[in-house]
Amino acid sequence: MSAKTIMVQGTASHVGKSILVAALCRIFYRDGYKVAPFKSQNMALNSFVTADGGEMGRAQVVQAEASGLPPDVDMNPILLKPTGQASSQVIVLGRPLGNMSAAKYHSGYTLSALDIIEGALDRLRSKYDIIVIEGAGSPAEVNLQDTEIVNMRIASMAGAPVLLAADIDKGGALASVVGTLELIKPEDRDRVAGIIINKFRGDVALFQPAVDFLEQKIDKPVLGVVPYFHDLRIQEEDSVSMERSAGRWEKEAEIDIAVVHLPHISNFTDFDPLENEPDVNLRYVRQPEKLGHPDMIIIPGSKNTIEDLLWLQNSGLAGRIISRAGAGTPVVGICGGFQMLGKELHDPLHTESNISSMPGLGLLNTATTFEPEKTTTQVEAAACGTGIFLAEAGSWRVEGYEIHMGQTELLEGAMPAFNIRMRSGEKVDFADGAVNSSGLVLGTYIHGVFDQEDFRRHCVNKLRLRKGLPPYAGPKGLSVWEQRQQDYDRLAEVVRTSLDMKKIYAMLGLDGPLK
Repeated sequence: MSAKTIMVQGTASHVGKSILVAALCRIFYRDGYKVAPFKSQNMALNSFVTADGGEMGRAQVVQAEASGLPPDVDMNPILLKPTGQASSQVIVLGRPLGNMSAAKYHSGYTLSALDIIEGALDRLRSKYDIIVIEGAGSPAEVNLQDTEIVNMRIASMAGAPVLLAADIDKGGALASVVGTLELIKPEDRDRVAGIIINKFRGDVALFQPAVDFLEQKIDKPVLGVVPYFHDLRIQEEDSVSMERSAGRWEKEAEIDIAVVHLPHISNFTDFDPLENEPDVNLRYVRQPEKLGHPDMIIIPGSKNTIEDLLWLQNSGLAGRIISRAGAGTPVVGICGGFQMLGKELHDPLHTESNISSMPGLGLLNTATTFEPEKTTTQVEAAACGTGIFLAEAGSWRVEGYEIHMGQTELLEGAMPAFNIRMRSGEKVDFADGAVNSSGLVLGTYIHGVFDQEDFRRHCVNKLRLRKGLPPYAGPKGLSVWEQRQQDYDRLAEVVRTSLDMKKIYAMLGLDGPLK
């Protein structure tokens, strides 16, 4: 079997390529095809760990779920995780290769990775009917065209027709389409089989003259106009998207949870399930004066823990968090946030930064030392600590994953928060995280800890009781997994009714749905 291929590229970053790929994957999946996503090179801080311990971008995880598949690193063979200005950690087939400057990566590595990319694509093509490929940025970035490994070079490798997406919500969508086609090579222009206008607001009928003009101008079909939608909670992988939608989900609610928006925030999707709780207002905070008096503070993961801790201290947020903790506000740290809660952090080999050692927030009596070896595992755990969140939660299984390069030592007075019982499918017995003597400051390395409905609801109800409110008695909503599946279906229907799927199937050389 050699799968049919189709590719979604964009006139710019953040035009909605990832969501459109997820939608097409879901459409083909529901139409009876075995479909898989593929993005040769992804840059993101929001990543995921597969069952075999490989790390990959969150967008391809979402696309895999939309395809009815478990995530596989072949779907994202190269992941770049920015570590600072113009440098990234390079992860190849799920494993860290090392840190590279942008100059070194583009001039010395990219083209040598083509065999790895082609191997991953070939393995997927041998197992599935359709591969939906995502590009990155724009194919018209002329300074990168000679060394790019994610746009037209991949379309050529896969023999894929290209759907070019433009974001009309930004303005200038028609000009961006015409300009993109003008700037790419003639043979690449020929690969563009159709245009998608994305994020449209208003009456599509009033836009039809612009569609007619564009089709005449470029001699290519506009395959559809996709509406701007804001009621589907499809997980994002880019903090830029989070910044643009800041406040979008804020609501009047009885429980106020503040998440610190670190400069290098990673895996912020850990908190999507809390955001979906009907009695929770979850907000992201960057300024000390915006912190206020929340019912709980969360410090999330970070790709550069020491630099983000330094920013936390210099911004004044560190002092506010310490003050609120002293007044009895619960503080939770996930991964890098857990490390920051400790007494001291050490980086003797300069794994993360040029700073060898610095004090943490001192809210947990722990010490973290960064090491070159990265831990990437899926885990199952049970609560074993004390305090309002953990004392009554030991009967619930918590599932998640670890992605960290540090080891944390519990010093006098610190107790573990969780007991890890399964790691990468094997029975183990490891302590994870820490909780202070009051039980109000808690840290863990487990990403996804709030995905479990019972544990999440337990934590929120404990916050309610602290405010003198009864436990939430409203109807129980869908599980995280059920909600995602429902939203993938809704996304697919929105996009299906917006695009000319008959033409898209013809581009693939297929007759249409199998069922």
